[in-house]
Amino acid sequence: MVNWKSQKLGDMLLFANGLVALVLINLLSTQYFFRLDLTEENRYTIKPQTREILSSLEDDVYVEVFLAGDLNASFTRFQKSIRETLDEFRLYSNNKVRFTFVDPATAQGKKAQSEFMADLSARGIQPTNVIDKKDGQRIQKLIFPGAIVSYGGFETGVMLLKGSKARTSEEQINQSIEGIEFELVNAIHKLANEERKEIGLVTGHGELDSLQMFSLAQSLEEFYNVSSVTLADSSLSTYDALILAKPTRTFSPADKFQLDQYIMKGGKVLFLIDKLEVNIDSVSLEDYYAFPYPVNIDDQLFKYGVRINVDLVQDQNSGIMPVVTGESGGRPQVQPMEWPFYPLLNNYPEHAITRNLDAVMARFVSSMDTVKAIGIRKTPLLMTSPYSRTITAPVNVSINTLRKNLRAEDFSRAHIPVGYLLEGQFESLFKNRFLPEGVNGNGFVESGKSTRLIVIADGDLARNEINPRTNEPRPLGFDTFTNYTFANRDFLMNAIAYLTDEDGLIQARTKQIRIRPLDKEKIKNEKAKWQVINLVLPMVLLFAFGMARAYWRKRKYSQF
Repeated sequence: MVNWKSQKLGDMLLFANGLVALVLINLLSTQYFFRLDLTEENRYTIKPQTREILSSLEDDVYVEVFLAGDLNASFTRFQKSIRETLDEFRLYSNNKVRFTFVDPATAQGKKAQSEFMADLSARGIQPTNVIDKKDGQRIQKLIFPGAIVSYGGFETGVMLLKGSKARTSEEQINQSIEGIEFELVNAIHKLANEERKEIGLVTGHGELDSLQMFSLAQSLEEFYNVSSVTLADSSLSTYDALILAKPTRTFSPADKFQLDQYIMKGGKVLFLIDKLEVNIDSVSLEDYYAFPYPVNIDDQLFKYGVRINVDLVQDQNSGIMPVVTGESGGRPQVQPMEWPFYPLLNNYPEHAITRNLDAVMARFVSSMDTVKAIGIRKTPLLMTSPYSRTITAPVNVSINTLRKNLRAEDFSRAHIPVGYLLEGQFESLFKNRFLPEGVNGNGFVESGKSTRLIVIADGDLARNEINPRTNEPRPLGFDTFTNYTFANRDFLMNAIAYLTDEDGLIQARTKQIRIRPLDKEKIKNEKAKWQVINLVLPMVLLFAFGMARAYWRKRKYSQF
């Protein structure tokens, strides 16, 4: 006969119930997939747009990360974050994302290492020289913080170390960690996406030529179908976005009408407009002045909500210009000096386009104002430093001003906007006006669909330098005087991605991971206290618990 009040039977039944519950939980977990992220900023949560791309993959993705070997603490943390992100990718892709970590330094022989590293550089994965201390010695190591992503027989290089170079190394690593998801999924999307957007480079108004736009066009062609187009082209509506890169000749009323109607029907446009004409070859002249270009689209931009002012911005945080300061032995002495007309723009809003972006180098840029436009949301994208100023046209642009002492108090304006993002339903420039002669007014739209425009008061932002010896284009943003590549390309690529990104993939750039550093001064002052709390107090509590439990057991069992 079974004794239902038996302690042994009760324990066995409890164990059996627990076992059955465990089996049921496992069966349910195979049917319903979910992840819990208990961090404050959701650092391990993958964006919905990323999950959608990963779940729709038709083939396997192979990711080869070249961040392995003996790394310092910062890059070890970076490596760990890359691994965690790829682990999430693997889960959300149903194990279609596979990855490995490789140390380029393990290649057999110095020649093989050199060839391997040169191949990585050619794929856009630039090396980083890390200086660290180990056992009291200073150690330098070349690492490649990037990856090769392969899908469907194609592959692309991804540079994972991004961020502003003006920040500390720890902050730059943190910014790079925040961008891991976007950089990797953007590469996967580029390889897996068969429906590429159409980008039109507008011509016919003296815009930058193909050689000056080579670097940007080449970068765009990795993600989009890029072609030249005129505003009179009947296929204008088939383009997902247009780029007007530094027009220098007048827009006819018919061209303005075609551009206006393209926007009214939901088209996106990136305006890169130079307000004043400056010839860099003439700045050595004492009396050289900059005057406005006769572009004739001021009224159109004004209608959409912004105005480019007839001035030039000067900034104390600026690029370099070589200046002849004298002669020695019959040879000119050249000294690099800061050129205030080349502002370095690294004051950004919290926006997906500019988040964690390095400095952008502008050339002869004008200031911008916003004007009333009902229903239009205006976001400043590029702003000057706290120490800047504007000079109204006609502006004396002479290299000789660098030889003079520029007073710091003259640069009294802060955060002058030079680029805006406009979003909303725009009204037509030709509303309540006669239409231009020769245009077809059938289907004229007065108030358009919701769309996006970006207006930057610098056409040279998209212009790459040309090597005078080889006549070959240099990378966009590369400065020959400092041998540094600014973030012009990244900014423009993010801008186009935001304009054309209907799926919201670029929102992965808004991920935030906070650094919570310890207070070093507090650690120094309270070191002994926290050592006692962490080492002595647990032992005291454990001893007290043991004594209390022994006393309780003695009293309990002494009654028998």
